[in-house]
Formats: sequence, C-alpha cells, structure tokens
Amino acid sequence: MTRLSTSVDRATALLANANLTADAVVRELLEATNERRGTDLSDLSPAEQAALIAQRSQRLQPSADALAERIVEAAKKDRPFIAKFGIDPTGHEVHLGHAVPMLILSRFQRMGHEVVFIVGDVTAKIGDPSGRSDERPALTDEDIVRNLATYREQVAPFFDFTRARFRRNGDWLREVKLPQLIEIAAQIPVSMSLQREDFRKRLDAGQGLSLAEVLYSVVMALDSVEINTDLEVGGIDQFLNMQMCRHVMHIRGQVPELVVATSLIEGTDGTGAKMSKSRGNYVPLTAPAGEIFGKIMSVPDRLVTPYFQALSEWLDSELAVAEERLAAGSLHPMDLKKILAGEVTAAVHGVDAAMKAREEFVARFSRRAFGDVENLPEVADLGQSVTDAVKALGFARSNGDVRRVAQQNGLRLVVEAEGGQEQITLTADEAREPLMALVKDKLGERPGDYYLKVGRKLARITASTHG
Repeated sequence: MTRLSTSVDRATALLANANLTADAVVRELLEATNERRGTDLSDLSPAEQAALIAQRSQRLQPSADALAERIVEAAKKDRPFIAKFGIDPTGHEVHLGHAVPMLILSRFQRMGHEVVFIVGDVTAKIGDPSGRSDERPALTDEDIVRNLATYREQVAPFFDFTRARFRRNGDWLREVKLPQLIEIAAQIPVSMSLQREDFRKRLDAGQGLSLAEVLYSVVMALDSVEINTDLEVGGIDQFLNMQMCRHVMHIRGQVPELVVATSLIEGTDGTGAKMSKSRGNYVPLTAPAGEIFGKIMSVPDRLVTPYFQALSEWLDSELAVAEERLAAGSLHPMDLKKILAGEVTAAVHGVDAAMKAREEFVARFSRRAFGDVENLPEVADLGQSVTDAVKALGFARSNGDVRRVAQQNGLRLVVEAEGGQEQITLTADEAREPLMALVKDKLGERPGDYYLKVGRKLARITASTHG
C-alpha cells in the first residue's frame, strides 16, 4: 500500500461515515487531506504517477503512457526528470488561478523529480498575448522588480524551494544573440502563430498586434531549451505557447517536452469568466485566512466540484463519495462548500487558521436575518435599472455579467420582516427595468426591510418605496 492510498483510505472513511457538520470531524478531515500536500509520492510507480497527473489535466500531450515512459527513461539514464512552470510578473499578486498548475508541479516534486520555477522577468516586458483583445501595456524594469519582490514568498505554500530551482529567464535571454533568434525564427512558419484565434480576432477587428507579441511564444520556448525540460505545466490558455516550446526544442535538436495543460478555474463572481486580476474576481494568495474562506464560500454551488478538483489534493474517488452523500441527502451542499473553503484556506494558512476562519464565518453568516449583518452596502437610487444598481455596487463589471447571474437564478429581491423572509427571483429581462418599479410590482406594500441579492452578495435597499 502506498503512502497516498493510506491517506485516501483515512479521508474516505470520514467522508463516507462521519458527521461532516461537526468541527472536530472537519478538522480531522482537513488534517488528513492537507498532510497529503507534503506526502512523499516517490513510492508510486511511473504508471501510477502518470495516472495521478492525468486525473487533474485537461490535456496531457502526447499521453499518460508517454509520461510514464519518459519517467522510466530518465531513471534508466540516471538523470533527473525535469518539470517546469513559468509565470510572468505582470502584477504584484499571485492568485488561486495560478496555483492550479503549481499544485501539479508540487506533485512532480513530491514524486522525486526536479522542479524548475521560472519567473519571466524578460518575457514580462512583452506580455503574454494569450486571450487578450488588445496589447498589454509595457512594463518597466522598476515594475518588474517590484512585482517580483514577493513572488517567491507567495508561492512558498506550494513548493519546497530547498528542493526546487527558482530561476529568472533574464539570466539566459539577455545573452541570446540576434543570429541565434533569426536561425530559430526562420524555421517557424508565420501561420503557426496566426492560427491563434485571439490573434485572428484582433486582426479582423483592425486592432493592433505587435511583432513582439508574435515572437512571445518563441522567446518563451527558449526557457524550455535552456532547462532542457522533460515536461511543462501550464493553464489550458497556454497550450499553444507550450506547443511552440515543443517545436523550438525540436529545432534545437532536443527531445520535445511533454505538456500538461490544466483547466482554468472560474472567478468568484459567478459570471462564468475565468479567475483573473483584471476582472477583480480572484483570490490572492496574500489574503488573510478569513478573506480566503469567505471568497470561496461566495462562489456558486456549481463550482464546488471543479474547485475541489483544481485546488485540493482530493482524488476523484473521494469526490464521488461526497457526491453520493449529497444525492442521498446525508450531506448538505453548504457543509461541503465549508469543507472546500477550509481546504483552500488551510493550503495557504494552515489548518488552525482555516478552522478559525470557519468558526468566524459561521458566527457571522449562519443567522437567518439579513438585518443582523453589519456594514452592508446600500442602494439609494431606485430610479436606476437593477443592472445599473448591481454594477454601481461593484457586484458585476458589465451588463453581460448581470445577465449571466440572472440566468443562473442568482438575482433576487428580498423582503424581510418579523414573520420571516421572502425572496423573488428576477429574470435577465427584468434586470433592465427600474428598481423602483420592480420593488412595487414584486413586493407591493409589504412591510419589512428590502434587499438586493446578487449571487451571495447582498445590499440593503435604503430609499423609500412608497409614495
């Protein structure tokens, strides 16, 4: 029996039989699953290692079998198997979306392989064009130095840097000579870059596309050449960039790296958009425990399973046990979400901090009365549409975001009185109507306090609805 299977058996017994509303049980479960983040996985066979990686990969190129064979080949040649992850310091915060591929990289490290974490202090000056509809503003050297200052500290919960290499690609990219770059570029058809949908859309719309952006993936590929990487981990939005890495390694006479592309997790706003700093729907790794716990609790219920898959060490078999209990009614979705929030918080701050955040959250939000919640934002202008009110509150960034929340039945008017609480779900069409008209139509003259609920976000309606 492997160390991983022993841990899974312990957690599965709790998930199948224990009272998952009890704090003592939840603590025991978090201790079991978070210990796993440091569990030595070197007793797994190459095939088992590949299967574990494949379970959390959206795409594994060329295949799990090829990964197992590459691990075996490295061992036969008595050389380390090298796994690489790169990040450009385009901002000063690392968020949970970045942590998804880093968790995969952590598993490679615990399997006994060599992990290289590359910070793109040179590629950041170009800016990764993946998925962008316009050119990224250029960063100065000062911007990059400032953003780099805490990167290593922020990702420390996911890596043991005493056993991993932390590199800046400027160490080799600043030494690349023009003839070398031309020699590589001459063997890459322009069509390989222009097949990208984001580039085509920008060109069709008459928007700018710089030559530097076209070269970004080629320059990034030189990182893989320098490290002579066996495998690269990145989000699925990096898949075409990683294809270029494989191509350039082939040009340079190296065996092309394998690629593990992870799913992009949705942001906390429930709009369907990916987690990103630009949209403000992210959870920074620098956030205090209570903030991380609360932000995870704010996500729609439909994201609980994808978040478990992306951000925890749970296996599919463990998730299946939890989902069976949900279906049977012996586990409430809110209790499972609290366990998820504890998992993510414990990964960054430890189990003690996660349990304290859980206690504080329950004390604040388990009350049925919205009137007991302090410091709620307020809506005073009832002449504006619901959509405009939601955007003014900062609960959504665009009309499309509001429409998506409404389509998911997350947009509601609430009246609360001594006799209880009533919630009225608003449609996407109704969201375009004036708030005053909807309140009068849906809630009439009923006494009580009125609220606007957007997903799990809440605002108090303070203006009079009478007269």
